[in-house]
Amino acid sequence: MSSKFWIAPIKGYQYISKMLPAGCRYYPTCSEYAKWTFETSPAYYALYYASLRILSCNPLFTGGIDYPLINYKIPSKIVPYTKNIKLKYWFVPKIGSSTKYFVIGVFDSL
Repeated sequence: MSSKFWIAPIKGYQYISKMLPAGCRYYPTCSEYAKWTFETSPAYYALYYASLRILSCNPLFTGGIDYPLINYKIPSKIVPYTKNIKLKYWFVPKIGSSTKYFVIGVFDSL
């Protein structure tokens, strides 16, 4: 299944939740976390970790900053630079690991 299948309901929820008071205990919000995970990981992995994140968004957990952690292998062949690249995510390496990276979304520029 395509990641678009999973991301469509998340975007619908995000549209509706803009009209409600903020209630997520984490940054990025649980829906943004799920969207980032589905866009950068296989669906089974993303579904598992997004579900864990949503279940932990309750008064029993303190919340805070919690970026998605993915497995990523740097490609051996680097693509040449082009002028029209739209950067969507930063992959920040986890200290002590060569294959695990935190996913950090890029803010829209002014």
